[in-house]
Amino acid sequence: MTLSALTVLIVGLIVMVILVVGLWAYGTANRLDRLHVRSDQAWQSLEAALARRSVVTRAVAAALAAPGSLESKNLTSLADRAERADRAERESAENAVSVALAAIELDSLKPQLISELADAEARVLIARRFHNDAVRDTLALRSRRPVRWLRLGGTAPLPTYFEISERANPSGADTLEVASTRTSARVVLLDGRGRVLLMRGHDPTTPDVYFWFTIGGGVEPGESLKQAAVRELAEETGLMIDVDDLRGPMWRRIATFPFDGVVIRSEELFFATRTEEFEPVHTGFTDLERRAVTGHRWCSAEDIRALAASGETVYPYGMAELLDEADTVVALRTDPEVRTIH
Repeated sequence: MTLSALTVLIVGLIVMVILVVGLWAYGTANRLDRLHVRSDQAWQSLEAALARRSVVTRAVAAALAAPGSLESKNLTSLADRAERADRAERESAENAVSVALAAIELDSLKPQLISELADAEARVLIARRFHNDAVRDTLALRSRRPVRWLRLGGTAPLPTYFEISERANPSGADTLEVASTRTSARVVLLDGRGRVLLMRGHDPTTPDVYFWFTIGGGVEPGESLKQAAVRELAEETGLMIDVDDLRGPMWRRIATFPFDGVVIRSEELFFATRTEEFEPVHTGFTDLERRAVTGHRWCSAEDIRALAASGETVYPYGMAELLDEADTVVALRTDPEVRTIH
Protein backbone atom coordinates (compact mmCIF):
# COMPACT_ATOMS: atom_id res chain seq x y z
CA MET A 1 0.00 0.00 0.00
CA THR A 2 1.43 3.38 -0.98
CA LEU A 3 1.71 6.26 1.45
CA SER A 4 -0.84 8.27 -0.45
CA ALA A 5 -3.36 5.41 -0.30
CA LEU A 6 -2.77 5.03 3.45
CA THR A 7 -3.26 8.76 3.90
CA VAL A 8 -6.50 8.64 1.97
CA LEU A 9 -7.68 5.71 4.10
CA ILE A 10 -6.86 7.52 7.35
CA VAL A 11 -8.51 10.72 6.17
CA GLY A 12 -11.54 8.71 5.08
CA LEU A 13 -11.81 7.04 8.47
CA ILE A 14 -11.49 10.39 10.24
CA VAL A 15 -14.21 11.87 8.03
CA MET A 16 -16.45 8.87 8.70
CA VAL A 17 -15.92 9.15 12.46
CA ILE A 18 -16.68 12.88 12.34
CA LEU A 19 -19.79 12.17 10.27
CA VAL A 20 -21.03 9.48 12.66
CA VAL A 21 -20.37 11.68 15.70
CA GLY A 22 -22.03 14.62 13.97
CA LEU A 23 -25.14 12.59 13.12
CA TRP A 24 -25.30 11.26 16.68
CA ALA A 25 -24.88 14.76 18.11
CA TYR A 26 -27.54 16.16 15.76
CA GLY A 27 -30.01 13.41 16.67
CA THR A 28 -29.28 13.75 20.40
CA ALA A 29 -29.67 17.52 20.29
CA ASN A 30 -33.03 17.16 18.56
CA ARG A 31 -34.10 14.58 21.13
CA LEU A 32 -33.08 16.95 23.92
CA ASP A 33 -35.11 19.73 22.32
CA ARG A 34 -38.16 17.47 22.27
CA LEU A 35 -37.58 16.47 25.89
CA HIS A 36 -37.32 20.12 26.94
CA VAL A 37 -40.55 20.89 25.10
CA ARG A 38 -42.18 17.91 26.81
CA SER A 39 -40.94 19.12 30.22
CA ASP A 40 -42.27 22.63 29.55
CA GLN A 41 -45.66 21.31 28.46
CA ALA A 42 -45.81 18.99 31.47
CA TRP A 43 -45.11 21.94 33.78
CA GLN A 44 -47.84 23.97 32.11
CA SER A 45 -50.28 21.09 32.63
CA LEU A 46 -49.21 20.82 36.26
CA GLU A 47 -49.68 24.57 36.73
CA ALA A 48 -53.18 24.31 35.25
CA ALA A 49 -54.03 21.43 37.62
CA LEU A 50 -52.67 23.36 40.60
CA ALA A 51 -54.63 26.45 39.57
CA ARG A 52 -57.83 24.41 39.40
CA ARG A 53 -57.14 22.99 42.85
CA SER A 54 -56.75 26.54 44.16
CA VAL A 55 -60.15 27.46 42.73
CA VAL A 56 -61.75 24.41 44.39
CA THR A 57 -59.87 25.17 47.62
CA ARG A 58 -61.41 28.64 47.76
CA ALA A 59 -64.83 27.09 47.11
CA VAL A 60 -64.23 24.71 50.02
CA ALA A 61 -63.20 27.64 52.23
CA ALA A 62 -66.38 29.50 51.31
CA ALA A 63 -68.52 26.43 52.03
CA LEU A 64 -67.15 25.74 55.47
CA ALA A 65 -69.62 25.92 58.36
CA ALA A 66 -68.13 29.26 59.42
CA PRO A 67 -66.98 31.06 56.23
CA GLY A 68 -65.47 33.93 58.20
CA SER A 69 -63.61 31.65 60.57
CA LEU A 70 -59.85 31.53 60.92
CA GLU A 71 -59.79 28.15 59.16
CA SER A 72 -61.68 29.52 56.17
CA LYS A 73 -59.53 32.67 55.92
CA ASN A 74 -56.33 30.64 56.29
CA LEU A 75 -57.35 28.25 53.51
CA THR A 76 -58.17 31.11 51.15
CA SER A 77 -54.91 32.86 51.99
CA LEU A 78 -52.88 29.71 51.32
CA ALA A 79 -54.60 29.17 47.95
CA ASP A 80 -53.91 32.81 46.96
CA ARG A 81 -50.27 32.55 48.05
CA ALA A 82 -49.77 29.33 46.07
CA GLU A 83 -51.13 30.91 42.90
CA ARG A 84 -48.85 33.96 43.26
CA ALA A 85 -45.71 32.01 44.20
CA ASP A 86 -42.85 31.88 41.71
CA ARG A 87 -41.38 28.57 40.57
CA ALA A 88 -38.79 28.41 43.35
CA GLU A 89 -41.41 28.81 46.10
CA ARG A 90 -44.32 27.04 44.41
CA GLU A 91 -43.58 23.60 45.82
CA SER A 92 -43.60 24.69 49.47
CA ALA A 93 -46.67 26.90 48.92
CA GLU A 94 -48.66 24.08 47.30
CA ASN A 95 -47.64 21.65 50.02
CA ALA A 96 -48.99 24.10 52.59
CA VAL A 97 -52.34 23.96 50.76
CA SER A 98 -52.20 20.15 50.80
CA VAL A 99 -51.60 20.08 54.55
CA ALA A 100 -54.46 22.52 55.19
CA LEU A 101 -56.87 20.54 53.01
CA ALA A 102 -55.95 17.29 54.73
CA ALA A 103 -56.82 18.83 58.11
CA ILE A 104 -60.35 19.84 57.09
CA GLU A 105 -63.36 17.85 58.26
CA LEU A 106 -65.28 17.30 55.03
CA ASP A 107 -68.49 15.98 56.59
CA SER A 108 -70.22 19.35 56.38
CA LEU A 109 -69.53 19.82 52.67
CA LYS A 110 -71.92 18.85 49.90
CA PRO A 111 -71.07 15.60 48.06
CA GLN A 112 -70.65 17.52 44.79
CA LEU A 113 -67.97 19.76 46.32
CA ILE A 114 -66.18 16.79 47.90
CA SER A 115 -66.18 15.10 44.50
CA GLU A 116 -64.78 18.25 42.85
CA LEU A 117 -62.01 18.41 45.44
CA ALA A 118 -61.16 14.74 44.92
CA ASP A 119 -61.11 15.30 41.17
CA ALA A 120 -58.87 18.37 41.50
CA GLU A 121 -56.43 16.54 43.77
CA ALA A 122 -56.33 13.55 41.44
CA ARG A 123 -55.56 15.81 38.47
CA VAL A 124 -52.67 17.40 40.41
CA LEU A 125 -51.17 14.01 41.24
CA ILE A 126 -51.50 12.78 37.65
CA ALA A 127 -49.98 16.00 36.25
CA ARG A 128 -47.19 15.82 38.84
CA ARG A 129 -46.42 12.26 37.75
CA PHE A 130 -46.19 13.20 34.06
CA HIS A 131 -44.09 16.26 34.91
CA ASN A 132 -41.63 14.29 37.01
CA ASP A 133 -41.41 11.58 34.34
CA ALA A 134 -40.50 14.23 31.77
CA VAL A 135 -37.93 15.76 34.13
CA ARG A 136 -36.41 12.34 34.82
CA ASP A 137 -36.01 11.54 31.11
CA THR A 138 -34.51 14.97 30.37
CA LEU A 139 -32.02 14.82 33.23
CA ALA A 140 -31.02 11.25 32.35
CA LEU A 141 -30.01 12.31 28.84
CA ARG A 142 -28.39 15.60 29.82
CA SER A 143 -26.29 13.91 32.52
CA ARG A 144 -24.48 11.69 30.02
CA ARG A 145 -20.84 12.65 29.63
CA PRO A 146 -20.78 13.03 25.80
CA VAL A 147 -23.85 15.28 26.03
CA ARG A 148 -22.18 17.44 28.68
CA TRP A 149 -18.82 17.52 26.90
CA LEU A 150 -20.39 18.63 23.60
CA ARG A 151 -22.84 20.97 25.39
CA LEU A 152 -25.73 19.52 23.42
CA GLY A 153 -28.18 20.82 26.00
CA GLY A 154 -27.36 24.37 24.97
CA THR A 155 -28.26 27.09 27.44
CA ALA A 156 -31.60 25.59 28.49
CA PRO A 157 -31.87 25.41 32.31
CA LEU A 158 -32.08 21.99 33.89
CA PRO A 159 -35.69 21.05 34.73
CA THR A 160 -36.45 20.24 38.36
CA TYR A 161 -38.76 17.75 40.03
CA PHE A 162 -41.94 18.89 41.75
CA GLU A 163 -42.90 16.99 44.89
CA ILE A 164 -46.23 17.41 46.62
CA SER A 165 -47.67 15.53 49.56
CA GLU A 166 -50.48 13.06 48.91
CA ARG A 167 -53.44 12.10 51.05
CA ALA A 168 -53.38 8.60 52.48
CA ASN A 169 -56.95 8.37 51.12
CA PRO A 170 -58.54 10.50 48.38
CA SER A 171 -60.80 13.33 49.48
CA GLY A 172 -64.18 12.01 50.43
CA ALA A 173 -63.10 8.35 50.48
CA ASP A 174 -64.15 8.00 54.11
CA THR A 175 -66.47 10.99 54.58
CA LEU A 176 -69.17 10.48 51.95
CA GLU A 177 -72.23 8.48 52.78
CA VAL A 178 -72.17 6.17 49.80
CA ALA A 179 -75.65 5.38 48.56
CA SER A 180 -74.48 2.74 46.09
CA THR A 181 -71.41 0.54 45.71
CA ARG A 182 -70.91 -1.45 42.55
CA THR A 183 -68.43 -3.28 40.36
CA SER A 184 -68.38 -2.20 36.73
CA ALA A 185 -66.99 -3.79 33.59
CA ARG A 186 -65.85 -1.26 31.00
CA VAL A 187 -64.65 -1.71 27.43
CA VAL A 188 -62.00 0.25 25.56
CA LEU A 189 -63.41 -0.38 22.08
CA LEU A 190 -60.81 0.44 19.41
CA ASP A 191 -61.24 0.69 15.65
CA GLY A 192 -58.68 -0.11 12.96
CA ARG A 193 -57.13 3.37 13.30
CA GLY A 194 -56.57 3.04 17.04
CA ARG A 195 -59.46 5.35 17.98
CA VAL A 196 -61.65 4.60 20.98
CA LEU A 197 -65.43 4.84 21.09
CA LEU A 198 -66.49 7.27 23.83
CA MET A 199 -69.93 8.29 25.04
CA ARG A 200 -70.81 11.87 25.94
CA GLY A 201 -73.12 12.47 28.84
CA HIS A 202 -74.00 14.48 31.93
CA ASP A 203 -75.42 14.05 35.40
CA PRO A 204 -79.19 14.61 35.08
CA THR A 205 -78.98 16.95 38.09
CA THR A 206 -76.26 19.09 36.37
CA PRO A 207 -77.19 19.03 32.67
CA ASP A 208 -74.75 21.78 31.68
CA VAL A 209 -71.59 19.86 32.67
CA TYR A 210 -70.59 17.28 30.08
CA PHE A 211 -68.06 14.47 30.29
CA TRP A 212 -66.90 11.52 28.14
CA PHE A 213 -66.53 7.89 29.15
CA THR A 214 -65.97 4.38 27.83
CA ILE A 215 -68.63 1.74 27.18
CA GLY A 216 -69.65 -0.27 30.23
CA GLY A 217 -71.73 -0.57 33.36
CA GLY A 218 -72.47 -2.51 36.50
CA VAL A 219 -72.02 -6.27 36.79
CA GLU A 220 -75.32 -8.04 37.41
CA PRO A 221 -75.74 -10.93 39.89
CA GLY A 222 -74.39 -14.20 38.46
CA GLU A 223 -72.38 -12.49 35.71
CA SER A 224 -68.64 -12.68 35.23
CA LEU A 225 -66.75 -9.48 34.43
CA LYS A 226 -66.33 -10.47 30.78
CA GLN A 227 -69.99 -11.44 30.43
CA ALA A 228 -70.98 -8.05 31.83
CA ALA A 229 -68.63 -6.28 29.42
CA VAL A 230 -70.07 -8.17 26.43
CA ARG A 231 -73.64 -7.43 27.55
CA GLU A 232 -72.97 -3.72 28.12
CA LEU A 233 -71.28 -3.47 24.72
CA ALA A 234 -74.34 -4.96 23.03
CA GLU A 235 -76.80 -2.81 24.98
CA GLU A 236 -74.95 0.47 24.48
CA THR A 237 -73.67 0.07 20.90
CA GLY A 238 -75.47 -2.89 19.30
CA LEU A 239 -72.14 -4.67 18.72
CA MET A 240 -72.20 -8.40 19.48
CA ILE A 241 -68.92 -10.07 20.38
CA ASP A 242 -67.76 -13.20 22.21
CA VAL A 243 -66.13 -13.11 25.63
CA ASP A 244 -62.97 -14.55 24.03
CA ASP A 245 -62.67 -11.38 21.93
CA LEU A 246 -61.94 -9.36 25.06
CA ARG A 247 -58.45 -8.82 26.45
CA GLY A 248 -58.09 -8.07 30.13
CA PRO A 249 -58.95 -6.83 32.59
CA MET A 250 -55.95 -4.54 32.12
CA TRP A 251 -56.82 -1.57 34.37
CA ARG A 252 -58.59 -1.07 37.69
CA ARG A 253 -60.04 2.26 38.78
CA ILE A 254 -61.82 3.25 41.98
CA ALA A 255 -64.17 6.21 41.51
CA THR A 256 -66.46 7.97 43.99
CA PHE A 257 -68.86 10.43 42.40
CA PRO A 258 -72.35 11.92 42.76
CA PHE A 259 -74.86 10.95 40.05
CA ASP A 260 -78.58 11.61 39.80
CA GLY A 261 -78.78 12.68 43.43
CA VAL A 262 -76.84 9.79 44.99
CA VAL A 263 -73.16 9.11 45.62
CA ILE A 264 -71.74 6.05 43.90
CA ARG A 265 -68.52 4.25 44.73
CA SER A 266 -67.51 2.15 41.75
CA GLU A 267 -64.73 -0.36 41.18
CA GLU A 268 -64.17 -0.29 37.42
CA LEU A 269 -62.33 -3.05 35.53
CA PHE A 270 -61.33 -2.25 31.95
CA PHE A 271 -61.15 -4.64 28.98
CA ALA A 272 -60.03 -3.94 25.41
CA THR A 273 -61.08 -5.24 22.01
CA ARG A 274 -60.98 -4.09 18.39
CA THR A 275 -63.59 -3.79 15.66
CA GLU A 276 -64.15 -1.90 12.45
CA GLU A 277 -65.66 1.57 12.76
CA PHE A 278 -69.47 1.46 12.89
CA GLU A 279 -72.38 3.65 13.92
CA PRO A 280 -73.55 2.61 17.40
CA VAL A 281 -77.21 2.07 18.22
CA HIS A 282 -78.53 2.52 21.74
CA THR A 283 -81.57 0.27 21.79
CA GLY A 284 -80.49 -1.25 25.10
CA PHE A 285 -80.33 2.03 27.02
CA THR A 286 -82.28 2.35 30.25
CA ASP A 287 -84.48 5.39 30.84
CA LEU A 288 -81.73 6.95 32.98
CA GLU A 289 -79.13 6.35 30.27
CA ARG A 290 -81.40 7.95 27.66
CA ARG A 291 -81.57 11.05 29.84
CA ALA A 292 -77.87 11.10 30.65
CA VAL A 293 -76.14 10.08 27.38
CA THR A 294 -76.21 12.72 24.67
CA GLY A 295 -73.82 11.47 22.02
CA HIS A 296 -70.83 9.36 21.02
CA ARG A 297 -67.62 9.73 19.03
CA TRP A 298 -64.65 7.71 17.80
CA CYS A 299 -61.69 9.57 19.34
CA SER A 300 -57.97 9.59 18.68
CA ALA A 301 -55.50 10.67 21.35
CA GLU A 302 -55.48 14.16 19.80
CA ASP A 303 -59.29 14.28 19.88
CA ILE A 304 -59.27 13.36 23.57
CA ARG A 305 -56.75 16.08 24.40
CA ALA A 306 -58.88 18.58 22.48
CA LEU A 307 -61.98 17.56 24.45
CA ALA A 308 -60.11 17.96 27.72
CA ALA A 309 -58.78 21.35 26.60
CA SER A 310 -62.35 22.47 25.86
CA GLY A 311 -63.31 21.77 29.47
CA GLU A 312 -65.10 18.44 29.01
CA THR A 313 -63.56 15.77 31.25
CA VAL A 314 -62.67 12.38 29.76
CA TYR A 315 -62.77 9.31 32.01
CA PRO A 316 -60.55 7.56 32.86
CA TYR A 317 -58.04 10.38 33.36
CA GLY A 318 -55.09 10.26 30.98
CA MET A 319 -57.07 8.33 28.36
CA ALA A 320 -55.06 9.91 25.55
CA GLU A 321 -51.87 8.44 26.99
CA LEU A 322 -53.54 5.09 27.75
CA LEU A 323 -54.66 4.43 24.16
CA ASP A 324 -51.29 3.05 23.04
CA GLU A 325 -51.27 0.64 25.97
CA ALA A 326 -54.76 -0.62 25.13
CA ASP A 327 -53.77 -0.97 21.47
CA THR A 328 -50.74 -3.06 22.47
CA VAL A 329 -52.84 -5.27 24.74
CA VAL A 330 -55.21 -6.02 21.84
CA ALA A 331 -52.35 -6.63 19.40
CA LEU A 332 -50.55 -9.07 21.72
CA ARG A 333 -53.76 -10.98 22.34
CA THR A 334 -52.70 -11.80 25.89
CA ASP A 335 -54.28 -10.79 29.17
CA PRO A 336 -51.93 -8.37 30.95
CA GLU A 337 -51.38 -7.86 34.65
CA VAL A 338 -54.04 -5.53 36.05
CA ARG A 339 -52.75 -2.14 37.12
CA THR A 340 -54.41 0.78 38.89
CA ILE A 341 -55.29 3.96 37.00
CA HIS A 342 -57.14 7.17 37.95
